[in-house]
Amino acid sequence: MRRISPREYVPATPAGRTFAVTSLINAVGTGLYLAGSAVFFVRSVGLSTAEVGLGLAVSGIVGFLTTVPIGALAERIGARRMLVLLQLWRAGWFVALTFAHGVVGFTLVSSCLAAAEAATQPMTQAVASAATEAGDRTRTMAIIRTVRNMGFSLGALLAAPLLASHSIWAYRGIVLGTAAAFVVSALLLTRLRAVAGATAQRRTSPLAAIRGFRDWRYLLLTGLNGVLNLHTTILSVGIPLWALHATRVPTGLLPIVVLTNTVLSVVLQVPVSKSAEGPGGSARALRLGGAALTACCLAMALAAGPGSAWLAGAVLLGACVLLTFGEMWQAVGGWDLSYEFAPEDRKSTYLSVFSLGGTGQRIVGPALVTSVVIAAGPAGWIGLAVVFAAAALLVTPVTRLLRPLDGAGAQGAGAPAGPATAAAAGTPTESEGATP
Repeated sequence: MRRISPREYVPATPAGRTFAVTSLINAVGTGLYLAGSAVFFVRSVGLSTAEVGLGLAVSGIVGFLTTVPIGALAERIGARRMLVLLQLWRAGWFVALTFAHGVVGFTLVSSCLAAAEAATQPMTQAVASAATEAGDRTRTMAIIRTVRNMGFSLGALLAAPLLASHSIWAYRGIVLGTAAAFVVSALLLTRLRAVAGATAQRRTSPLAAIRGFRDWRYLLLTGLNGVLNLHTTILSVGIPLWALHATRVPTGLLPIVVLTNTVLSVVLQVPVSKSAEGPGGSARALRLGGAALTACCLAMALAAGPGSAWLAGAVLLGACVLLTFGEMWQAVGGWDLSYEFAPEDRKSTYLSVFSLGGTGQRIVGPALVTSVVIAAGPAGWIGLAVVFAAAALLVTPVTRLLRPLDGAGAQGAGAPAGPATAAAAGTPTESEGATP
């Protein structure tokens, strides 16, 4: 991996830099909320652990079901305008969450939040792509992921004194701070403009856009990416529970493991994004991600073996490093492939469909890792390693299937017409990110 200068951590265009700042503010608010949400749910909303789980499960399903309709609606009103509305929607419902009480109110508010949160990621990708030059797109998305990791950490630090105060209004202050961050984010987004030559988006009704999606090959890619997205659950659920219940790893090592992931992601995401450059680079990055996650799972199985607590800890730390590289490769490969194979005039719908892999993982992933993988012991991790290896091997044939979608071949697979075809047919279009 070649050395890169600090300047490569700065987006090349003013719009890209504005978007990076917006993402940082957004992430600070999210990190603030994530750090204090568990305490807030119990001590302010008055929920039991089971009620929290129920509310989050219902809201996760709502987010899954609403992502594609919101993406289809964005094709009509513009991805930037939709992202602004989503940020304001989130801010409003976070204010409502401040005063929610009981499981019914919590579930209702969480579901409204989940609808926006699930749709935010594909809208972010669509807007960032429209605001950056094609040659700088992958690096800009890597920078955004880097500043988001920094923002999550900063938000968590800001939550610490509020949580230590043991005051209901301090807990509410955490949620209101999150709402304020989304309002600022929305205001900054209104200043973004598309780069010259940004592709016009087809204006159609959301229902027609959903009915028109018949690209089963893109769904295969979505499924593969969703499987590789399991690294999220492994980090947040799998590693801590496995360390506590199946290894001799000292409990005090677990924060270091999580910190290792955060630091490596911040420092190395931009350099790792270079692996996606050149012909076939995106598919190669996704394969490397699958290979690293395969090795991570094998190391997780080995961590249960050593009799020495510190040796087991070293193996677990190695597994976390492998997982982090798998996460970074998967992220950059997924970004590029999802954008590359989405028709130019239907980016919002296609990127929303692609995000369903990650959303579905967040719904089924925790149960899979806890009830199947961890419950089966080392054999469970070996089995998951086989799944990751299979996903990595399937990347090449699936991307080969998708290649005809480039250029004129797109018309033969049920894919929508490109911008030129749409214009020739007289279909109205709207430039993404244009001034309302």
